[in-house]
Amino acid sequence: MKIGIVGAGFVGSAAAYAMVMRGVSTEIVLVDRNTDLAIAQAEDIHHATPFAYPISVNAGDYTALGDACVVVLSAGSNQKPGETRLELLERNAAVFGDIIPRVLEAAPGAILLVASNPVDVMTQVSLEIARRTSPDFPVGRVIGSGTVLDTARFRALLARHMGISPKSVHAHVLGEHGDSEVLHWSGADAGAMPVSAFADEIGRPLTDAVRAEIDQGVRGAAGKIIKGKGATWYGIGGGLARIVQAIYDDERAVMTCSVVNPEVAGVQNVALSLPRIVGLGGVLGTVYPRLDEQETAALARSAGILKEAVTSLGIR
Repeated sequence: MKIGIVGAGFVGSAAAYAMVMRGVSTEIVLVDRNTDLAIAQAEDIHHATPFAYPISVNAGDYTALGDACVVVLSAGSNQKPGETRLELLERNAAVFGDIIPRVLEAAPGAILLVASNPVDVMTQVSLEIARRTSPDFPVGRVIGSGTVLDTARFRALLARHMGISPKSVHAHVLGEHGDSEVLHWSGADAGAMPVSAFADEIGRPLTDAVRAEIDQGVRGAAGKIIKGKGATWYGIGGGLARIVQAIYDDERAVMTCSVVNPEVAGVQNVALSLPRIVGLGGVLGTVYPRLDEQETAALARSAGILKEAVTSLGIR
C-alpha cells in the first residue's frame, strides 16, 4: 500500500520516518514544492530501512501519488509575527485549495489525513475543497490528526504519576486541538476501574494539585517544546503514523481524531475530536462519550470556538 505525504518539512518527514520504524505501508512518496528537500528527506529516511522495515521511500511530484491509499497533508505556513489567526487560516486555506485538487486528480480514492494547523479548521476546509472536486466525497475520508497527540500526552502524564505503562491507561482529550481542548477525566480508567480509584488503590491519589499539573502539562506541552526548539514534530509524526497504521491494517482502532460532525453539543457542522473507529475506509464510526456536566459545557465551548473560526472563512 502506498502512502503519500505532501509537505516534506519537519512534520511530514517525522511521519515518514515513524512509518518506516513501525513498518506501515510498502511505499512512501514525499511531495514538496522544494524538490531538493523532498529528495533529501526520502534518501535520508530510506537509509534507515535496513534497521527497520524494507519500505520503498521516494520523492516525486503529484502524479507519483497515483493509487495512494492515504495522503498526509502537512504543507502550509506558520503564523508570522503580528499575523492574526484568521490571516493564517486564509493563507493555509489557499495553499490547500491548490494542493487537494492535485492530490485527488492523482489519487481520487485516497483518504486525506490533515496535519497542518489549525488542524480542526483545516480539516473542515479540506472537506469543502474535496467536495468541489467530488460532491459526494465521504466525510470519513477527510481526517484531522486532531487530539491524537493530546490524548497521548494525557495518558503519558497519568501513567508517569501512577508509575505504570501508558498502554495501561485509557483516557481521551476531546474537542479542539488547542487551548479549548477537554480532558475527559470522568471517563479515564486504568486496571478496569476509574483512574481516580486506581490511583487511590496504589497510593498515588489524583489530588486537585496533581490534576491541575497534568492538565497544564497537556495543554502547555506544545508551547514548552516550541519555546525550546521552535516547533513540534516527533510526537505528531508518531501520531500520524499510528493513524495510518490503523487504516493500513484495517484495525478498527478507537482513537481521537477530527472529522466534520453534523452536530456536537448543540453546535452544527463542526470539525473536532471525539473517539473514532478508524479502519481501511477511514473513520468508520464515532463514539459519543458520557461526560459530566462540566465536561459537557467545556465541549460546547470548544465546538463554538471552532465554529466561529470556520464561519470566518465563509463555511457554514
